[in-house]
Amino acid sequence: MKEPHTVAIFGAGVMGETLLSGLLRAGHSPHDLVITERRDDRAQELTARYGVRALTNVEAAAIADTLVLVVKPQDMGALLDEIAPHVEDDNLVVSLAAGITTDFVAARLPEGRAIVRVMPNTPALVDQGMAAISGGAHCSAEHLAEARSLLAATGRVAEVPEKLQDAVTAISGSGPAYIFYVVEAMIEAGVVLGMPRPLATELVVQTLFGAATMIRETGQHPTVLREQVTSPGGTTAAALRALDDHKVRAAFITAMEAAAQRSKELASG
Repeated sequence: MKEPHTVAIFGAGVMGETLLSGLLRAGHSPHDLVITERRDDRAQELTARYGVRALTNVEAAAIADTLVLVVKPQDMGALLDEIAPHVEDDNLVVSLAAGITTDFVAARLPEGRAIVRVMPNTPALVDQGMAAISGGAHCSAEHLAEARSLLAATGRVAEVPEKLQDAVTAISGSGPAYIFYVVEAMIEAGVVLGMPRPLATELVVQTLFGAATMIRETGQHPTVLREQVTSPGGTTAAALRALDDHKVRAAFITAMEAAAQRSKELASG
């Protein structure tokens, strides 16, 4: 028999723990949260840290109302085969695996199960995540609202058509890595220009934070904000010319197209 309002998180890696800690901060009781984890030492670590139960996949599926699947894409098929007999028609299945479609999940579960596909990102670790959710064929507005509520514990949530999920993966799912890549380069530039690394890091990180805050709070287009910084014939104009000469804008677009293509490949196995 199902326990009331129980959320089971299958896979307690970085993102699984991030969601778990966010749900607890948002007011969920540890008694209503369970995790599954293949490594016993990791399971013990999390139960000690958060006061939640660690169960087997089958045990967790048997008591959960909402099943949150946070395993690697290549492990999803085996997990679904294992838990399918225990997923009931009033359950909600939420998948956070890159490239895995709702059709893929549905094909391995009993007919008519409600499935929501999610693409989260790592800033969820600091409650600044961006999650995109898409409902499957049997997903109601109530199911989407429940998924939105779960993901809102770690940041912002947007509902998108599932056909855009590969693009979401390329933009926000992988996006933090692009930003870290640029930050690394800017810090290295500071060091090359004779600046101590800690000072270069402080300058770059605060500049990034300030620029992102300006975009959000002013509501102005990034082009307008960029032009406000770019005086004719000035230092910023010289830097942007060098970036254009190296086709940095085109390289970013190409990179994100590659990420989206890889997301599609993960779905097809």
